[in-house]
Amino acid sequence: MDQDQLKSLFDQQAANYDRQWAKTAAIRDCLHLLLDAALAALPGEARLLCVGVGTGAELVHLAQAHPQWRFTAVEPSGAMLEACRQAAQAQGVAARCHFHQGYLDTLPATEAFDAATCFLVSQFILDQQARTGFFRGMARRLKPGGMLASSDLASDVQSPAYEVLLHAWVRMMSAEASAEALERMRRAHLDDVGVLPADRIAAIIEAGGFEPPVPFFQAGLIHGWLSRRCCEPPRDP
Repeated sequence: MDQDQLKSLFDQQAANYDRQWAKTAAIRDCLHLLLDAALAALPGEARLLCVGVGTGAELVHLAQAHPQWRFTAVEPSGAMLEACRQAAQAQGVAARCHFHQGYLDTLPATEAFDAATCFLVSQFILDQQARTGFFRGMARRLKPGGMLASSDLASDVQSPAYEVLLHAWVRMMSAEASAEALERMRRAHLDDVGVLPADRIAAIIEAGGFEPPVPFFQAGLIHGWLSRRCCEPPRDP
């Protein structure tokens, strides 16, 4: 699935996206709980970059918890970004947010950020070199030592463990794990989502200009990492 197809898909899903993933709310809440602790040492007037912000769950959560923080939301899907904007307005935090429709490389140069979030985004970049470049783009936007909190679906898709987690994941989403549903999910993870072993994703993040990532979260197939920008991110090859 190329960028245009992916953007079109999320444009179509935006109106019902939060309802579609309502069953995973407990996972999101746990991730946010740990995220709060991970970012607790940021400055009182920190600037955060939210990449692939979607409907804005982490942005709204962090903005409510930290009334002096300012946010830049980056999202290629106009419909998803509008949902994010509406959520921020409803919670009274939109005045502290800048909303940018487009990919990260189209964001105009700004003052470096104190931290960035990127949840369930890089998994859609199937080419591993391009995926490294995506993390390099975030590293360049951060201050030296700036923190990245990221998550992606991760597993060794050839392992028995993956089959166990895949069955549980499909049951969670549909209350059953029919052979057809499992095969659709397995095929999507092979063709449309870059599901890789967790250590491989960590290596991609590190190659993008970060210190070795620290795993801080796992729920089913979702893994999360914390990492800090190196003093000088590597240049593009």
